Amino acid sequence: MSEVALRQDGTVLTVALNRPEVHNAMTPTMIKELTAVFQSIPEKEDVRVVVLTGNGRSFCAGADLSFMRAAADYTFAENVQDGEGIFDLMLMIEQCPRPVVGRINGAAIGGGVGLVSCCDIVVAVDSAKFGFSEARLGIVPAVISPFVVGKIGVGNARELFLTGERFDAAKAQQIGLVNHVVAEDELDTAVSERIHQLLQAAPGAQAAAKALIRQVAYQPKAAMRGTTSELIARLRDSDEGREGMSSFLEKRKPWWQENN
Repeated sequence: MSEVALRQDGTVLTVALNRPEVHNAMTPTMIKELTAVFQSIPEKEDVRVVVLTGNGRSFCAGADLSFMRAAADYTFAENVQDGEGIFDLMLMIEQCPRPVVGRINGAAIGGGVGLVSCCDIVVAVDSAKFGFSEARLGIVPAVISPFVVGKIGVGNARELFLTGERFDAAKAQQIGLVNHVVAEDELDTAVSERIHQLLQAAPGAQAAAKALIRQVAYQPKAAMRGTTSELIARLRDSDEGREGMSSFLEKRKPWWQENN
């Protein structure tokens, strides 16, 4: 059985971690399957939005325990290679040109929080628990740290990385890890509403917006003057930019909204 389940409804691709019997704990196989999926998305013109979720009661419990036991006997080089594979997956999700919506249906621990931090918009059930348990296991959330710190900030990372404590969805929303917290029976409705809003925007503009955020986030504002000015000039003259302005002035839907 595949450790990642795929379902496509129209232009929405749902990617579900598929080891519900062990709370979707991550294995090398799951990481490889997820990597293959996200590698293929830029070529899929029929995919506008990606939903990342977990099957069963949990989103992702982090690394699989049997894998962690085996990793204790890895060579240094093998452990580095494993870390690089996880990092590459996280980077691929974060840099996916399509919007990625995290549908967090339950607990997200360790590497599971890393996956959450790579999503553009995160909707979580109010019963979800989060935590960076690595310090309590004698390690650190090293590979996921650039993505998590970028999402929750240095101050929050200091406390949560050092304590390893669990925290609830309300806390996750407060620190910026989660955007929306809803009751379990409202999860799919809330995710659908976010998808609907995303489908109102032009796909090329969304890809450019994601790239723009990555570029300007850690740069001095003044250094971005030329880059941002050139970008808006380029997009205003693009097919999508012209269509967006024309449709607005003509009081009609742009082409990317016609079937939504």
